[in-house]
Amino acid sequence: MSPLVYVCARPQQGAAAAEYESFRQAMRLDENELERWDLVRDPWPADAARRWRGAVVGGSPFNVTDPESAKTDAQRRLEGDLAHLAQAAASGETAALFTCYGIGVATRALGGEVTRAYPEDTGPTTVTLTADAEQDRLFGGLASTFAALTAHKEGIGRLPEGAVLLATNDACPVQAYRLGDTLYATQFHPEPTGRAFTERMAVYRDDGYFAASDYDRIAARVLAASLTEPVRILRAFSQTF
Repeated sequence: MSPLVYVCARPQQGAAAAEYESFRQAMRLDENELERWDLVRDPWPADAARRWRGAVVGGSPFNVTDPESAKTDAQRRLEGDLAHLAQAAASGETAALFTCYGIGVATRALGGEVTRAYPEDTGPTTVTLTADAEQDRLFGGLASTFAALTAHKEGIGRLPEGAVLLATNDACPVQAYRLGDTLYATQFHPEPTGRAFTERMAVYRDDGYFAASDYDRIAARVLAASLTEPVRILRAFSQTF
């Protein structure tokens, strides 16, 4: 059986390596079962669908809603490659789970709307499943309400046509959705432990997600959160695909 692949969209090598480890450990896979592809530095390969049976897309300090004139060539190329991956997953050619920044790229590529109207502060948030999630292959069996970790400046204003809303909350109404049978997207981060998330916070503490002076206060909230449910989504993804 071909492996899955973690798709890196982070320019910071240390944060990217740590994110890969968070995904790998959450999915209970070894390095041969979850490979890595650095999309910041290398274009998406033409034989991706044959090389890997599915992909998990990590977060990024990039924003889909950044003005095109402000985006680097690497960001524009990366977003084009992720758009192709989203279209392939939506058509059933492969399976993909897009997280955080990835949900914005996938949504825009598939005709939905991304907006700055639904940011969430860094730290734990409460997510509620929809009725459609109860029978879903990845979300079915999760607690109806659970804690998840977020840190984002944009959110989904309108789902792509045909998408099924799976999770929501008041601050950011689209927390997760499915399109077809093989494309999933979450606004929250399903992969990190509280400790791993605080280490990622340290990398981005000056990037405008939170006031640097608030690091200790936010980190304490993150470490106190119970994060039992989000990782179950990743394990279900690896077992299903």
